[in-house]
Parts: sequence; C-alpha cells; structure tokens
Amino acid sequence: MPWNVTSCLPARQSILGTRNRNTTILVLLRQLRGVTKTSSNQGRVYSSLRDWRGCEKGKGWEEKVQGRRRVGLGGLSILTGGRETSGKMGKLGRATMTDLKKQYMSTKPPDKKGRAEPRPSASILLLSPTNQILLLHRVQTSSSFPYAHVFPGGNLSAAQDGPIPDPSSDERHVDGPAYRMGAMRECFEESGILLARNKEGGMLDVGVTEREEARRGVHMGELGFAGWVEGLGGVVDCDSLIPFTRWITPPNLPKRFTTQMYIYFLPLSSPSPSPTTTSPIPSSAIIPVPTPDGGLEHTTAAFAPASHWLNLARKNEIILFPPQYYLMHLLSSFLSPSPSSSPDNTHLQAQRDAILTFLNTGTSSGKHVKWAEKVISPKGIMMTSDGKSVLGLEGCGPELEGKGRVGDGERVVVCRFERGGPRDVEVRWRREVFDEERGKGGGKL
Repeated sequence: MPWNVTSCLPARQSILGTRNRNTTILVLLRQLRGVTKTSSNQGRVYSSLRDWRGCEKGKGWEEKVQGRRRVGLGGLSILTGGRETSGKMGKLGRATMTDLKKQYMSTKPPDKKGRAEPRPSASILLLSPTNQILLLHRVQTSSSFPYAHVFPGGNLSAAQDGPIPDPSSDERHVDGPAYRMGAMRECFEESGILLARNKEGGMLDVGVTEREEARRGVHMGELGFAGWVEGLGGVVDCDSLIPFTRWITPPNLPKRFTTQMYIYFLPLSSPSPSPTTTSPIPSSAIIPVPTPDGGLEHTTAAFAPASHWLNLARKNEIILFPPQYYLMHLLSSFLSPSPSSSPDNTHLQAQRDAILTFLNTGTSSGKHVKWAEKVISPKGIMMTSDGKSVLGLEGCGPELEGKGRVGDGERVVVCRFERGGPRDVEVRWRREVFDEERGKGGGKL
C-alpha cells in the first residue's frame, strides 16, 4: 500500500504548527518531483518524509531538508548557488552549467530586493602530517555533485555551532566561533576525522565504532558535536584553525553563501609516537557519510600533494571548481614535494612557516588586507577569444561594498563551464590575460 504523505500531518501539528508543517511538506514534495524517477532516488525522499513524521522535535529534520545539503561546500556551492538538491544532478551537465555561465557573465546583477541572502558556511583545507591536502570525492551514484572533488565543509547550524550573526550584522562575514565550530563539525561528519585535543594536548583518539555512531548522531541532529567531544574529556580544536579567505556567492545566483575558508595543520608525525601525539593518517580511505534515510552514501577521501591535485585537474581527470583550484594553486608554491620519499619534520615545518608568513601579507592591489582576511566574490569579466570564461576575483560582493574588504585584483580564474562541471580551470595573472586577449582582438563580455 503506497505511503500517504498527508498521513504525517496530525502527528506533528502540535510541534510545528500549521504553517511550518505545510512548508515542510511543500519542500519535500518539490524535492520528490525533482528527483530522477528511479525507485532508489524516490525511496530516499519517501524515507526522508517518514523520518520527518517520526522526528521527535520536527525542527531538526526540517533544517536538514531546507538547508544542510550533503556537499563538501569548500567552494562548490559558492560557485553553483547551492544547486545541490537531490535530483538536480541529472541536469548539472546540461542546464545548470550553462545557466552558471550565463549568470556569471551577466552584466545585469539583481537589485537588493531580488538578491538572495548569503547563507553562512565554512570549509577546511586540511593538511596531513606530510603537508598533503585532503579532498573528498563523491562517487557517481551520489545525489550531490558526483565526480567533483571538494574540501570538507558545509552550512552552519545554530543548534550545533552556536549563535550565528544576523544577516544585517557585519559579523556575518567575519571569522567567528560559529564558523569555526561549523567547519570542525562538518569535517568530522564528512571525513570522519576528529580535530579535537585531549587533556594532555594531543589529538583525541576515538574508537571506530564510537566514532561512526557519533558521526551518524551528529549528522541526524540527535547528538551535539561539541558536547560529545567534551564528554570524552576533550575539546574541539577550533583555536588551531587559520583563516584563509572568505568567499561570497555572486549576486546573480539564486542561492548564495558566505563561506569562511580555513587551513588546519595536522600535527607532524613523531619519530616515536607516544600517547600524546597523533599517528600518521592513512593516505587514502573510503569514508561512509551518514544520510538522512539512515543509509550510507560512500565518498572516497584522499590526501595528495597540492601539485598532484592541480595536475589532475589540468588534464581534466578530476573536477575542481574554481575556489578549490585557486586556493590550492596559492598553496602549491609553498608545498613543493620533497626530493626525499620521507621528508623530515624540519622541511615540513619550514613549508608551514612559509604559508603562515604568506597569509599575513597582501597583494599589491590590496596591501592593507591580509590574505587571511580577503573576501572574494567571483564575477565574470570577459570571454576569451577561444570561448573561456574569465572570472575576476577583486570584488567582495554587494554586502561588503565600501567596508574596506577586498579580494585578489591581480589574478583571475579562467575556465570553461561544460557538461559535468568546469573544465580547463587555471589561475592566471589578470594583466597577462588582458594583454593576450587585446593582441588577439578578443576579450568580450
């Protein structure tokens, strides 16, 4: 007998009220209509509806449906305007990327009334004990951006991460406690890597079974992340996060995000591991990500040198969206692979020190703003003679205009928005691209 959506209405009426209840049902029905018509995809949404019906405090699940799409945000939603709802993946290679090109290259941004409010999110560039960078890769069967490689991250949750600054507040677009906790929580949910310290100052060690149960509980909103860590005698290591630019979705896109990027250095490996030092993390693993229907949506996760990820993207063997490519491009010059197969800690620490020095400098076009504090809202500025989109990085978005925040006025991202994702992504000097196109008679919007 088919399950009746409306049968859940009386059950939650006293908790959510008529308006919220109906809004939730509409969201779910729209999601169901949008999914590919297969039993497995529709089953996920029906299961989610059943989840909502039985939710003890309806609110927690509603937040998941309306806001916390399972994607390593790290720049993905920054560039796609949050187009990661289940079922839209089938159109990503056809309509979505074409729409993105039109929206980015549009010369008519919406007025304030028609502009979407940026939602707060956070992401981490996680460096291994050997200074390799972690990327998550969703497999083909994923409902959210199959093929794309992303940094761990996602939207903030006031219930989990603490008070989130009001949209009208300048603090909304500044590094703060909620952004830090959200980045750590999302990293744990998506990769299983717990960035927390024990009482002795070492990395907190948690057994596999307990860790996976906690991941599921945190993801479902049944377990408070920070409270769980405290219960283990530890503390979430938010103080070790290092700000590394903020990205705000351009105003032309229908859904927008204000995403704080961070760098986190996992401790260098100790020659003689002790109870207070972290052991090296495996270079590659299959990490199960809990999903609302209680199943497991597998994601591969791997640490690799920044140069390796960039080379794969240049050869179009993996998909890196411009924010990921750009940030790894900046770090790659400091993280050149060691000639030794096992670099010593002196060499690795020198690389980290160079990155920290870099973050406290600025570009010649924005020397007063450190790299750690730059805000970037990509904007299409021209099309090259061979049909590539050129994204300017100097703007900080309409929310921060005239407030002393700037991006990168010296570099641009060049790419093709094609079926399946951006291709031929590269970071180039702005002047070089303009001079080159001027010589070819190109460079038109």
